[in-house]
Amino acid sequence: MMSLSPPERTPTSAQAPAIHRQRHWRPSLVWLLPFIAATIGLSLLIRTLAQHGPEITVHFRSADGLVPGKTPVRYKAVNIGLVSAVRLANDRSQVLATIALSNDAKGFLTRDTRFWVVRPHFASSGISGLETLLSGAYIGVDAGKSTQTSHVFTGLEAPPAVTTDATGKQFVLKAQDLGSLDIGAPVYYRRVQVGQVAAYQLSPDGKDLSLRIFINHPYDALVTPDTRFWHASGLDLQLNAEGIKLSTQALATVLLGGVSFQTPDNSEQAAPAAENTSFNLAADQTEAMKSTDELSPALAILNFDQSVRGLKPGAPVDFRGIEVGQVRSIGVTYQRDKKLFRFPVVVEIYPSRIGLSPADLANQRNARDIAETMSRRGMRAQLRTGNLLTGQLYVAFDFFPGAPPAHINMDGPLPELATTPGTLDEIQTKLGSIVNKIDQIPFADIGQQLQLSLTSLNRMLIKADQLTAQLDTTLLPQVGATLDEARQTIRNANDSFAAGAPLQQDTRRLLQELTRAAASLHALTDYLERHPESLLRGKPNEEQP
Repeated sequence: MMSLSPPERTPTSAQAPAIHRQRHWRPSLVWLLPFIAATIGLSLLIRTLAQHGPEITVHFRSADGLVPGKTPVRYKAVNIGLVSAVRLANDRSQVLATIALSNDAKGFLTRDTRFWVVRPHFASSGISGLETLLSGAYIGVDAGKSTQTSHVFTGLEAPPAVTTDATGKQFVLKAQDLGSLDIGAPVYYRRVQVGQVAAYQLSPDGKDLSLRIFINHPYDALVTPDTRFWHASGLDLQLNAEGIKLSTQALATVLLGGVSFQTPDNSEQAAPAAENTSFNLAADQTEAMKSTDELSPALAILNFDQSVRGLKPGAPVDFRGIEVGQVRSIGVTYQRDKKLFRFPVVVEIYPSRIGLSPADLANQRNARDIAETMSRRGMRAQLRTGNLLTGQLYVAFDFFPGAPPAHINMDGPLPELATTPGTLDEIQTKLGSIVNKIDQIPFADIGQQLQLSLTSLNRMLIKADQLTAQLDTTLLPQVGATLDEARQTIRNANDSFAAGAPLQQDTRRLLQELTRAAASLHALTDYLERHPESLLRGKPNEEQP
């Protein structure tokens, strides 16, 4: 089928073409908003490029807490950058964190600037980073002071104990062991915290270590060349010859430990010590505050034949109640010529405490004269019990007038002074002698004789029982009858002496007659006294009146 198309119209002269003039283009309001948006974006881009600072790389052991595009870099709680990327090092031993710093953070490109990841950290020095439990980890910064710049840094594993903007001084302490100290442990002056432990390091030979402490300003002026430092344990319990001693410091040192320092009251060096001055760290305050002669005491050796159980290094050396030194070491030696063991005890003696100077003991002749004179007067060293509860011993010097002569040796490496057995050893010796005498008693023979005596006594008791039984059956009835007769006799006697009994009445009449006879005899006697002639002539007749 074919489709029919309309016939084409051909223009005619009667129909002229319409002509339209072209109008000038005018901007529409529709393009205004994109133009404003583009302008704002361009300004933000220019501002971002203007604020964009340098990029640095920080090496960390782990990427724990680091999130690219989210983990900020903060200095004193102000954001100065952002972690842009995190990747492994080529040897896979470290993590490389790329940080885009802000334009105003160019001053942190110094070589000694330190970076660390702030996250919850639990250590003996305390707890830090708890605020990151909600906000997340971030990178902390400590600005350096070096004039050299760098774009590559090594991050710290823990926050530094002392920042570079802190004012004060650092000092070095030499110690035998670290004890309970750690980085951040407090430093006290009269129990007031004035600083902290910044770092510690073992010596190359491993025999001791050095600690670096930081004292805040203005307390750093309290440290002089004569200042003494010691371990300030929170709880110091000592059991020694003086008894039980308990000393405490601040409560924080119970968990953290700490260091205390003080300058002796009689110190003549009052000028502040220079920074990085080295000091010794003593074990306790008593050790630290020793006088100058105590730091270089005179040494002597004491040889004891008795047991030294209970004697410890550090035990006091006493002279009549005054502590003049301490025990340094205890040993044991075997004397082949005498075939016995001896226990040498090395003691430290402080000359100033016994009225001497170090020069007096440094002169060998003077030292010999003093030692021999005291030995002739009976001075001896003796081990004594200092505490019955702990059993600790101490060395006591005293005079024993009855002590036998003793030899002292002043020519050896150390002067050897005379000793005498302790009171406890004397008691033990006497007890041993008593025990030996008791052992000589023939307890076996005495026991046999006692057994025979007990057997004889047992037989005697049996016979006594038999005799008692016989008395009960034969003698006791007779004794009863005798007692009844005696009782009847006494009853009859009582009846005879009753008030109305005939015997009582006859006795009364007899007494009355005796009374009248006595009266008549008395009258006769009176008459004879008046008329003694009547014994010859008889009684005369009475005259009539």
